[in-house]
Amino acid sequence: MEVSMLRSLMDKGFYDDHRGSKCPDRLFSSDNRKIKQTIDKAMDHYNRSVTPDEVQALFLSANPTITTAQKTGFDSLFVQLKREAPMGNDIAQEVLSKLFQKVVGEDIANIGFDMVSGTGGTMETLRGLLERYGDDFTPNLNIEWDDITIETLMAKAELEARWSFNIPSVARKVEGVSAGQLIEVGARPNTGKTSFHASLIAGPNGFAHQGAKCVILCNEEPTHRVGARYLTAAAGMSARDVKANLAKAKSLYEPVMNNIKIKEASGRDMNWVESVAKTYRPDILVLDMGDKFKAEGGFARQDEALKACAIHARQIAKAYDCAVFYMSQLSAEAEGRSQLNQSMMEGSRTGKAAEADLMILIGKSPTVEGQEEDSPLRHMNIVKNKLNGWHGMVNCELDYLTARYEG
Repeated sequence: MEVSMLRSLMDKGFYDDHRGSKCPDRLFSSDNRKIKQTIDKAMDHYNRSVTPDEVQALFLSANPTITTAQKTGFDSLFVQLKREAPMGNDIAQEVLSKLFQKVVGEDIANIGFDMVSGTGGTMETLRGLLERYGDDFTPNLNIEWDDITIETLMAKAELEARWSFNIPSVARKVEGVSAGQLIEVGARPNTGKTSFHASLIAGPNGFAHQGAKCVILCNEEPTHRVGARYLTAAAGMSARDVKANLAKAKSLYEPVMNNIKIKEASGRDMNWVESVAKTYRPDILVLDMGDKFKAEGGFARQDEALKACAIHARQIAKAYDCAVFYMSQLSAEAEGRSQLNQSMMEGSRTGKAAEADLMILIGKSPTVEGQEEDSPLRHMNIVKNKLNGWHGMVNCELDYLTARYEG
């Protein structure tokens, strides 16, 4: 880190912004301090940026009596310096501020120790130290402001929906998702959570048809059951019809099959999930169920563990440029209800929800006495939406025989 800072100080603009008390020699270890002092002299004499070769030549000319062993040590430092690329000014300023605060913290600790032990140091000494450094705790910044031209903003807006939803009633309100986003989907058991992502990915005009590489990690149902839903969603055929006409089902399934990878993941943790994302680089990553992946660390409460899982899932989305679908259970409060809200997320009412860019809660109407089967009607509650801000409920239907959502 010190070598990187020395490299940045060779830039005259950065040096002028941080010279003197804002970058004291004592920030550096003994040998690096001597190189820093050479940079100081070069800046004072030449008043321009300098190169590592120039600093080395100036150092050697100013220290003709160093021993062979010392020269070998400094030569090694200069080799590192020449290999080191300058840090961006914003990063260098932050690093310098941290180093500076550490040194001042050591001074404060030393004064405090002297005061406690009775060997010296007073409140006046401490106050004088803080006044002497003053605003130097906070670095001056040279920010490269983000581009907000109309062309850039419109291009970014298009990327917010890189992968379009194929459920018309949903797509009219939220067009789609993109890399770096965490989408939390919640529903009660037997509502159609797995069918939801199967339909979004393998159904007509789904993510896989759009060219997205999709990875599904399932820890609630075995792979063959999840895979069967993907097959029926892609073919638009019931399992019975698939058996009766394998050739037709195969012709409809194969165009998307290569874009879909499914792995049974019971007992796995979020670090393993991250390794999968890093290795296979999916565009769409489905965690079904997200809550059943283990979070790193020990947690006294379930809500803390679930929040940690959601935070890690969001970090994965950002780090590996994928959209992460995090499937969750809803509490019993959501049973048989069409209108749902964030507080119904099982085990974590706020912590987990806080991480989502988009939250979709799927409700269904209660079964009426005498009714032979559940109503296919599903109520999509968009309860959090940082993508375009729309909140509300839209309706669609689940064909449970094909695992397709239609609206």
